[in-house]
Amino acid sequence: MTKQTALIVDDEPDIRDLLEITLTRMGIEAYTAPDLASARSLLARHQPHLCLTDMNLPDGNGIELVQWIQEHSPCTPVAVITAYGSMDTAIESLKAGAFDFVSKPVELPRLRELVNSALKLSEPKLQPAEENDEPGLLLGDSPQIRKLRSQTRKLARSQAPVFISGESGSGKELVARMIHLQGPRADGPFIAVNCGAIPSELMESEFFGHKKGSFTGAIDNKPGLFRSADGGTLFLDEVADLPLAMQVKLLRAIQEKAVRPVGDTQEIAVDIRILSATHKNLPELVQEGSFRQDLFYRINVIELAVPPLRDRGDDIPLLANHILQRIAREYECDPARLTPAAADRLRGYDFPGNVRELENILERAFTLCDDDLIDADDLHLGGGVVPGGSFSAGAGNSDPGAVPVPEGEIDLEGYLESIERQAIEKALEATRWNKTAAAKRLGISFRALRYRLKKLGME
Repeated sequence: MTKQTALIVDDEPDIRDLLEITLTRMGIEAYTAPDLASARSLLARHQPHLCLTDMNLPDGNGIELVQWIQEHSPCTPVAVITAYGSMDTAIESLKAGAFDFVSKPVELPRLRELVNSALKLSEPKLQPAEENDEPGLLLGDSPQIRKLRSQTRKLARSQAPVFISGESGSGKELVARMIHLQGPRADGPFIAVNCGAIPSELMESEFFGHKKGSFTGAIDNKPGLFRSADGGTLFLDEVADLPLAMQVKLLRAIQEKAVRPVGDTQEIAVDIRILSATHKNLPELVQEGSFRQDLFYRINVIELAVPPLRDRGDDIPLLANHILQRIAREYECDPARLTPAAADRLRGYDFPGNVRELENILERAFTLCDDDLIDADDLHLGGGVVPGGSFSAGAGNSDPGAVPVPEGEIDLEGYLESIERQAIEKALEATRWNKTAAAKRLGISFRALRYRLKKLGME
C-alpha cells in the first residue's frame, strides 16, 4: 500500500512543526514549505495526496497556490488555513477550488476530520452507476446533461456549500444526492429537508434538536437534523421559505459548525456539508429583504443550475423508457413502450412541471394504453381530459352526467383520486368484486385496473 503524503505550506515554523507532528501521528508522511515557490517545487516532485496551505505567504497567498494546483494537479485536494473570523477569505478560497478550510488557531480534532475526508478522495473506488439513479435525471446524452454530470463530479470533490437552482420538478434533490454519493461523505448520511414544510414554531427544534422537558411536548431528547446529518450532507430544499428569524440561527450554525439544542446551554460540534436549493429567485428575494444577504453568500458559494426538461428534448425518450420500466417493476406488469408519435408529442411538449410532470403523464398513460403500447392520444397533454367522462369547470354545463366541481380552491389531485376511487368501488360492487368484469365495465384493461387499485391503496 502506497504511503499517504501531504504538503504543509506555512511561513511560521511553529505551525509547520505542529501540523507535521499531527499528520505523522496519523501515519501520513509530511513535506513542508515556507513559501509559494518552494511549495510549487515540492508539488511537482512528490505529487502529495493532500495540501495544507496558509493564506498569507511571503511571496503570495494561498489562493494563488489553490489556483496553481487546480491547473497543474487537479486531483490533489487543498485545504486553506485562514485567520480567525475571516469568513470572506474562506469563501474566496472555496470558490477558487479549495477542498475545505480551517481557521486559526487550528483545532486538532477539526484538522483530523478535514484530513481524513480529503484523503478519501485519493482512494480508488467504483463510480456510481448513473443508469440506476431515480428518477433518472442524470440519464441522457444531451450537452446539458453531460455538463451537469461533469459539474457534479467536480463539486463532489469539494466541501464548499452548493446552491442548486432550477425549476420545480427538475430534479434538484437528485443532483444533491449525486454530489453526496460521489464525494468523501458518501458513507455518511444524506438528510433532505423541505424547509417550507416545517411549521415556524417547530423549526429550531427540528434543525437543532431539543432537550427533554425544554418545552411542552418535549418528552424525550431529540438530536435534530444537523446532528442526524453529522459526517454526511444536509440538503435544504426550498431554502427560500425559511423565516428571517430562523435564517439568523441557521447562518450561525453553518459558520460555527456547531448547534445548540433547544433547552441546552452547550453547543455541540457538527461536521456536515450544506447543499441547498429552491425554485424561487433567491437574489431577487435578497433585494426585497425577505432573505438575508449574509446567509445567501454563505450557502451560495458555488451555484449549480439544473436545466429544465424542455431544453433537453432529445433525452426525453430515454427518460421515459427508464420511468416506464420502473413503473412496470413497481406494479409487477409488463413494461409499456412509446410509439414514435407519442415520443414526438413528448419532445414537443413544454413540460412546466419538468421530470415530475413527465412521471405523472407516463403513470396516467400506462393505465390507459392498449397492448403495452402508449400512443400520442394516451398522453392527454395539455387538455386535462379525463377519459370515459366529461370534466368541466364551466358554471353553465348542462350535461347531466358531468362531475360537479367544488367552488373555490381545491386539491385537484386529491379530488380526482376521490372520484376515481368512487368509480372503481361502484364497478367492483356491481360485479361482486370480479376485477375482470369491473375493468370491462370501467372501459379499461385489467392491467390498468390493477395498477389503479395499487396506486389508490385498494389492493
